[in-house]
Amino acid sequence: MADGSMRVSIFSVNDHHPAMERTIPQLYGEVMDQCRLAEGLGYDTFFCAEHHFHEYGVVPDPAVMLSAIAQQTEKIRLGTAISILTFHDPRRLAETYSMVDMMSGGRLVYGVGSGYLAHEFEGYDANPAEKRDKFNEHLDIIKRLMAGERLSYEGQFSKSANVALNVLPHGGRVPPIYVAVLARPGAYHVGKQGNRLFTVPYASCENFEDIGTMLEEFRKGRAEADLPADDDDHVFTLHVHVAESAEACHANVKEPYDLYVRTRLYAASHTYEDILENGICLFGDPDHVADKMYRLWEMGLRHVACLSNFGNMKREAVENSMRLMMEEVMPKVEARIAQREAA
Repeated sequence: MADGSMRVSIFSVNDHHPAMERTIPQLYGEVMDQCRLAEGLGYDTFFCAEHHFHEYGVVPDPAVMLSAIAQQTEKIRLGTAISILTFHDPRRLAETYSMVDMMSGGRLVYGVGSGYLAHEFEGYDANPAEKRDKFNEHLDIIKRLMAGERLSYEGQFSKSANVALNVLPHGGRVPPIYVAVLARPGAYHVGKQGNRLFTVPYASCENFEDIGTMLEEFRKGRAEADLPADDDDHVFTLHVHVAESAEACHANVKEPYDLYVRTRLYAASHTYEDILENGICLFGDPDHVADKMYRLWEMGLRHVACLSNFGNMKREAVENSMRLMMEEVMPKVEARIAQREAA
């Protein structure tokens, strides 16, 4: 990737809507087809969410999905967004995702988090009050095991004696790890801890310009930890739909977006019109979306993940949007970046 350019990725929540015609196997098929398309178009990473016990997301184990996709692709990176560390044994996670990284030839991007949905904590009989401490302990164990350490460990939540992985990540290096946050203050703390950042701004920012403020908070934390800025140390996810015209975008997106939010557990109530007003999305024709992507670049963002398949949107509309983003939007953005840097 050239200096100053932007990574563009795909993020799939894998939301399922049982009252509608598309079945879970059909959804899986669409997502896998779109990952292959994304690789051909030059997307950087395919990110897959983990959710449990509700059709809001129907991939309870991203490792299974990513392993399947790894066998059908060659270049695109494969990411979790996120792997929920508080629900699972950290030794199991370390060995499972080391195996995914090995099977994919070193393409794993390991997004991790502590979870936030109440029914998932209830389903796993996990105490939400312990999630931060458990997350920190489990992440420490995973990093050390993936690095090849033979570990004897006695923590608050886990105890091991003389444990070492029998399958290490590809090339013997720990995959890039991104820590998810929803609240803006969390971005500062992630940076201060020396971690990379994964976030979905529509859940935490007030308006489009506020996205830049969130990145500034992360950068402030990184600077206080004496760590340099890195173009691959953050991922910001936005709902994205590109169509030939604003009118076509509206026709494609309004119903799926409203369905997505209406069926999203615990989400603040808002509508398609609300997100257009606050601007925390990339909806519109190629020129409009290119203008917003360039503004994100000016804010300092270098990696944007596109949540393109949501709310049972027709696959033709999703795939057309994916093509327009890479074939029309990004060339416009890269040309403006090159012009700016030349000046």
